[in-house]
Amino acid sequence: MQRREKLAALRQPQAWDLVVVGGGATGLGVALDAASRGLKVALLESHDYAGGTSSRATKLVHGGVRYLAQGNIALVREALHERTTLLANAPHLAQPLAFVMPSYRWWETPFYGAGLKLYDAIAGRATLGATRFLGREAALRALPTLRAQGLHGGVAYWDGQFDDARLAVALARTAQRHGAVVANWCPVTGLLHEDGKVAGVHARDAETGEAFSLRARCVVNATGVWVDQLRARDGEALGRPTRPMVAPSQGVHVVVDQAFLPGRHALMVPRTADGRVLFGVPWLGKLILGTTDTPRRDIPREPRPFAEELDFILAEAGRYLVRAPRRADLRSVWVGLRPLVKPADDEPGATKAISREHTVLVSRSGLVTVTGGKWTTYRAMAEDVLDRCAQAGLLAGLSRGVTADLKLVGADLGGAAPVSLADPPGAHLWGSEAAALAALPGATTALGGGLTEAMVRHAARHEDARTVEDMLARRFRLLFLDAALAGSLADRVAAILQQETGVDPQAEAFRALAASYLPG
Repeated sequence: MQRREKLAALRQPQAWDLVVVGGGATGLGVALDAASRGLKVALLESHDYAGGTSSRATKLVHGGVRYLAQGNIALVREALHERTTLLANAPHLAQPLAFVMPSYRWWETPFYGAGLKLYDAIAGRATLGATRFLGREAALRALPTLRAQGLHGGVAYWDGQFDDARLAVALARTAQRHGAVVANWCPVTGLLHEDGKVAGVHARDAETGEAFSLRARCVVNATGVWVDQLRARDGEALGRPTRPMVAPSQGVHVVVDQAFLPGRHALMVPRTADGRVLFGVPWLGKLILGTTDTPRRDIPREPRPFAEELDFILAEAGRYLVRAPRRADLRSVWVGLRPLVKPADDEPGATKAISREHTVLVSRSGLVTVTGGKWTTYRAMAEDVLDRCAQAGLLAGLSRGVTADLKLVGADLGGAAPVSLADPPGAHLWGSEAAALAALPGATTALGGGLTEAMVRHAARHEDARTVEDMLARRFRLLFLDAALAGSLADRVAAILQQETGVDPQAEAFRALAASYLPG
């Protein structure tokens, strides 16, 4: 469905079963779940799909090893189950990844190894491979540039990795195939209330400025770290002030050349100098190092790292790698804001999904808000949200969900093994649609970094890419891999997008953004 067709459908004076506000992991998951059950669904995203936190993950599909130490077995079990489901439903975008946890103290291998053996046991049939104890030489074979001095050995275990933003696009397109109207660059400007209840939303097309309203039986606020803004509007309209439920925390990631840690194994440091976890993850031909966990009061659209966060990541990486990365080695630096949930006591009868990291609240007016959680459990979160909508009487007669076995767009590989996500980006990220790419104009016209003209045309025609940022940050992850190269391609990509869409692709704004992804 082209954008003009989506907007035409949104303008129609009709009643929707569900309107989802927010096109990140959770909102897209809810839209797909609801549409696949036969509901009439619209999703509105103020910017681009996964334009906020959902494109800035550590790229891991995991059960959460650290939760074992907290004794949260139920959360680990659920996440491990969802890990398997995600890997099966999107094999081109989510795959197993081997990790090595090095041991520089004699007790670390048996201590952490025992915990990871428990991880295997909890996974049961959902395991991706058995945990193994490694001697010194085996650890160095797996991680050739690991610091050898003082190394005793290590523990090898399995988890998963994925391409978060492309997964978001796949969710949006799969939801559309099931009848949902999913629109990016359509901010919700307010809520429609009738008799003290939420009855829909007011929205605007960001490209033309056209305003429109949608009536709905149920409205879900899935705006991530920004959920309190819509909750506040709901409360103000009814004269009921709300207390913020989100305490933002930012996580910084830096990207360096994979030569710093070559091979197919990821590095996992369970306890850094200040008690955090450090990952070194091979991803799309580069190496991701991170992350941090720093509280902040504001919630900017493009958060930037604090100097001490960069210093921390580089210093910790230098403790474990033969060659310590420096600021001059950084190809890209990006930051995600986590929507950490504070206790909320302003909603009588509010329901919290206490068995998971996420929270679901239903306000007095019937606005359903979901926040928290992580990408791995997005599908289970969506089921929880719809269950809560049904329990609140907002979606009566809800049928059983089908997403556990629902393949996403591009997943039908015909029995062929997917190309590793550790390899540089290319047509393999489109999965079974790679052949369609090859048939488009410009299939052999290389733009740089693995990007072709055909990929840009496909993204404009089928993936709702409107701006250079949409293309180079999320449809093709070059901004997150090599910001300088991404900035240099802005004009060429913009020319193709403008030819396809007829709108300003905002090349200058993207060049400024790309410059901000480089360390100062």
